[in-house]
Amino acid sequence: MQINLDSRGDVSVFGVSGDIDINSSPEMKKGFEKVFREKQEKVLIDLTDVGYVDSSGLATIVEIFKNMKIYGGKLRLAGLSDKVKGLFEITKLDQLFEIFPDADSAIQSF
Repeated sequence: MQINLDSRGDVSVFGVSGDIDINSSPEMKKGFEKVFREKQEKVLIDLTDVGYVDSSGLATIVEIFKNMKIYGGKLRLAGLSDKVKGLFEITKLDQLFEIFPDADSAIQSF
């Protein structure tokens, strides 16, 4: 898994590629430490290049969401493949997160 950080205006965009699983979840958590430390208010996780997310990956994304919510941050998800989106729907996490088809529409939603 790789995480590329980019800024689009006042939105921090984390482009994730690879699988988010038990092996890569700790790396993803570490990648978001700066977000929490700086209390970044608008964050997008672009999952366009993610093919697989396991339960620990879901837990990591939920943890990121909860940590941001503590200080009033807003998190959006974009670019979920059908397989990953199905996982969010089965677990009802699609009701917790604001999910967008692509990064541009997610950025505009802020």
